[in-house]
Amino acid sequence: MDDINLHYRFLNWRRRIREIREVRAVRYRERLKRMLRDGDILRYHGNSDEVGCFVAARPLSKRNRYFEVTIIETGVRGMIAVGLVPQFYKLDHQPGWLPNSVAFHADDGKLYNGNTVGQQFGPKCCRGDRIGCGISLDGEDGQLTVFFTKNGHEVGNVEIPASPDGLYPAVGMHSLGEEVLLDLNAEWGMEEDDGQMIVDSHEEDWARLHDVKVTGTLLEYVGKGKSIVDVGLAQARRPLNTRFHYYELEITDAGEKCYIALGLARRDYPKNRHPGWSRGSIAYHADDGKLFHGSGVGDPFGPRCLEGDIMGCGIMFPRDFSIDGGDEIDDWDFDGVAKPFEVHNDSYANNEDEDEDEGEGLEGRKVMVFFTRNGKVVGRREVALPVGGFYPTIGMMSTGEKVRVDLHPLSG
Repeated sequence: MDDINLHYRFLNWRRRIREIREVRAVRYRERLKRMLRDGDILRYHGNSDEVGCFVAARPLSKRNRYFEVTIIETGVRGMIAVGLVPQFYKLDHQPGWLPNSVAFHADDGKLYNGNTVGQQFGPKCCRGDRIGCGISLDGEDGQLTVFFTKNGHEVGNVEIPASPDGLYPAVGMHSLGEEVLLDLNAEWGMEEDDGQMIVDSHEEDWARLHDVKVTGTLLEYVGKGKSIVDVGLAQARRPLNTRFHYYELEITDAGEKCYIALGLARRDYPKNRHPGWSRGSIAYHADDGKLFHGSGVGDPFGPRCLEGDIMGCGIMFPRDFSIDGGDEIDDWDFDGVAKPFEVHNDSYANNEDEDEDEGEGLEGRKVMVFFTRNGKVVGRREVALPVGGFYPTIGMMSTGEKVRVDLHPLSG
């Protein structure tokens, strides 16, 4: 009976998920006109008579509040604008010109707030200057505080009506030769007199950090990256539960080898072992697309993950797991789940028995663990839940690797 109920739950989720994916396919797509994008470089591609505009795929949020644009070339007139706009902003208008948009313009230093007439706001910006835009959450009800920076120093701020659909990072250009470097993952901190930087470090989200540096929601590998024992490990402070049953990371820099692993592990997991290698853990590895479940033997599981990909991991708890009934999975497509078969990965298996006895006797009730890539479920595996729960655990192992983590992507 339990298997039948689980089957019908999957069928219901599929229907819901297909509808949500159709919406997300439109929602999370960047838009640009009269611009060319080459990696993080944006270039004006018009005739100087018409505006070119770029709108990012995702709005600013409480976990990603800030972005920056560095002016590489001012072109003929330096008519570069940086700001926030609604998702479906008209791309033949500079940010700030139309209602519900706001922007700082580099050529005249003016703030444009839903009007083609700007107000004097700050200094003009030239080649090499870095313009930032962010949101503050301390505004009054129904209002959002938007601030702008130049070269790391705040220029000023303005309160605008908050949009229920969010405001999206936008860049406008309007003359030949204009070119900028876009950083949608920039972090903002305010310098104090003592020279220290005050930022929302999110270090309180993590119980254990080994060879990993935390800057806001960004995790950066700082280990040696020379051998398989040079693992950088980050383990969350709290285990997944029926309320927060899923988390994600975005690969912002794949580093030398993209030895990035996302998964779940017991609380006392060894710090020098990649998630999935030792007992009491399971993980999806970006470099080879394999699933590792408590050993150095990897199973073909899904596609490899590269820079820009979003990997996710969650637990489908049984309905009677908690009296709060908050164990339903949101938004995921269980079509095309892989049926893994066992293979051997020599590079990981050498020290597989290092902690052979660790984690014994710690397993409890069975739960379904699933993994996603860019919003689509890659596969799932039934595993025993360790006593104390499964903690979000991320591993990195090669120089230059960086990921941005959202521990509560489904919490609104």
